[in-house]
Amino acid sequence: MERTKVIDALRSTDFGSQINVKGWVRTHRSSKAVDFIALNDGSTIKNIQIVVDPTKFDAEMLKQITTGACISAVGTLVESQGAGQTSEIQCESLEVYGLCGSDYPMQKKGQSFEYMRQYAHLRLRTNTFGAVMRIRHNMAMAIHTYFHEHGYFYFNTPLITASDCEGAGQMFQVTTKNLYNLKKTDDGKIDYSDDFFGKQTSLTVSGQLEGELGATALGAIYTFGPTFRAENSNTPRHLAEFWMVEPEVAFLDLAGLMDLEEDFIKYCIRWALTNCKDDIEFLNKMIDKSLIARLEGVLNSEFVRLPYTEGIRILQEAIQNGKKFEFPCEWGDDLASEHERYLVEEHFKKPVIMTNYPKAIKAFYMKIDAEESGFGGKSGQTVQGTDVLFPQIGEIIGGSVREESYDKLMNEIEERNIPMKDMTWYLDTRKYGSCPHAGFGLGFERLILFVTGMQNIRDVIPFPRTPKSAEF
Repeated sequence: MERTKVIDALRSTDFGSQINVKGWVRTHRSSKAVDFIALNDGSTIKNIQIVVDPTKFDAEMLKQITTGACISAVGTLVESQGAGQTSEIQCESLEVYGLCGSDYPMQKKGQSFEYMRQYAHLRLRTNTFGAVMRIRHNMAMAIHTYFHEHGYFYFNTPLITASDCEGAGQMFQVTTKNLYNLKKTDDGKIDYSDDFFGKQTSLTVSGQLEGELGATALGAIYTFGPTFRAENSNTPRHLAEFWMVEPEVAFLDLAGLMDLEEDFIKYCIRWALTNCKDDIEFLNKMIDKSLIARLEGVLNSEFVRLPYTEGIRILQEAIQNGKKFEFPCEWGDDLASEHERYLVEEHFKKPVIMTNYPKAIKAFYMKIDAEESGFGGKSGQTVQGTDVLFPQIGEIIGGSVREESYDKLMNEIEERNIPMKDMTWYLDTRKYGSCPHAGFGLGFERLILFVTGMQNIRDVIPFPRTPKSAEF
């Protein structure tokens, strides 16, 4: 008999028909008169109840069907007599595919998320992680759909690169060299001439620079793929391997960039509330009781557009009124998460797009403000950068208008002593038919954190990569 997914079985009203469901046992309650098996196959947060007459089955077999076991059940679909479910299956035959012993790590009892990270290969079978992964899938679909509907082209940028987009130097090297016998040059440096690519290469920290090439040819592109940072950071907001969404658009100015950021992220949240209703309701009940209200609050808010200088004034005023911050907050400082969250959660109580940061704390490619920029920038001192700040998360999007002038870009490169020997291709976009353009980067896992209400970024990616941890 053809298998029916649990989500389809629960929606069906074809009562009296024969049906076959397959999945993993969530719970098995036994009595002399009747057994109830809650079965889930990952297609939905909800389980379907299998009602079993124990007198018709081998008692030893039924005893072995415990939490985590994989089974196939055939029976009659009937209206459920219990509360909270529409249908159930009166079981006629059972087949056991795989049993689970009492040492199964994901038993039906309260387990900490830290405990479950040890079993990332099994935690996916729990209700919470099933919900998170279905939402993660839906957010990926929302992203592709949004950009496709708005005329963007999906553009694949390389994972292996010889350039450092952020200039931070915290990159994972890619090499085929024998690390126990490294060939050196006369001046003592590693000789990469015999390496696979003939030069030093690393895993990318961003597809932005290559994305700019696509935008100057196709008009509007977006990248969506894995990126890597070798920061030794163990915070609940950082991963060594994560996914980034990076649109890049020709002829887009600062106002248009902020419009794009707000419209895009509202589209994703609206998609989640519409298409992930059951999973979000479950997470709202079990993980964060303010989740739905917070998501709806973002949709119903007009994002504040706040110049950095004004943000610093607000924060310093808060300090004068007794607010305590761990980190300093002077003009020129890079804002800490606590500062960002104060502005969003306490002062404005809505998302904030902060703009016009001091150029010294931002990347070399950001367009320097002129006096006529009109968004609160300081001529020559600030850049047309944008950070979208969200409640509980802090920065969720970082973007900017890119400097299109060859001379101004070269001046920044020289002032910052950025090695550009492998970046002639990037500079060519400013030499040949340069155009105004802008873009942003969204940390995909930070979006999932916000939409799910989860508290640690390691719990919204199937197999987290963090310092001293590359399991599974």
